[in-house]
Amino acid sequence: MRSLTRWLVGLFASPLGVFALAALDSTLFFSLPFGVDAVVIILAARMGERAWTVPLCAAAGSVAGAAFTFWMGAKIGEKGLERYVPAKRLERIRQRMANTGSVTLAALSLIPPPFPFTPFVLAAGALEVRTVAFFATFIACRLLRFGIESALAVRFGRGILRWLESDTFQNVVTGCIVLAVVLTTVTIVRAIRSTSPHRSPVAPSP
Repeated sequence: MRSLTRWLVGLFASPLGVFALAALDSTLFFSLPFGVDAVVIILAARMGERAWTVPLCAAAGSVAGAAFTFWMGAKIGEKGLERYVPAKRLERIRQRMANTGSVTLAALSLIPPPFPFTPFVLAAGALEVRTVAFFATFIACRLLRFGIESALAVRFGRGILRWLESDTFQNVVTGCIVLAVVLTTVTIVRAIRSTSPHRSPVAPSP
């Protein structure tokens, strides 16, 4: 398991890897709490002077995944939201969206995990918020969030890189991988069940 952990860290701790992870993290079908933020910090610490490219890759990936989720929301419409978002959470999302604009809604992307931002993106597409304003704010917020993380990684890079080699870090990553597999599986199963047609009972023949 330890070798698998090192391989996954090496896979995602690259410009293409952080793009892919950020894109997946902005969809409903993948969940890895703190995963993108951790990879951004790791990659920025390793890249040093080129660390400014890391928030660009991460933000681009987030926008790609969010655009897909937004499009998905537009396709399913308001009535289809209940198939993907639990009723209680959906009601809270509707209340928040009724009391705020698209700019303020997108600004919620600044909040780090475990805040569930992806359902808000899905709801934004379904409820037809202002697309340009929403994504302009979303991009700015993601660049700010990942930019701050990258700057801190460069500032404290040596300490971070030493910590990456520790057993504690390897154990944390292993636990996150297991959690990601569980959460992703639960999400996919829930989505499949919600989209499956409900069969009505067949009346017995006379």
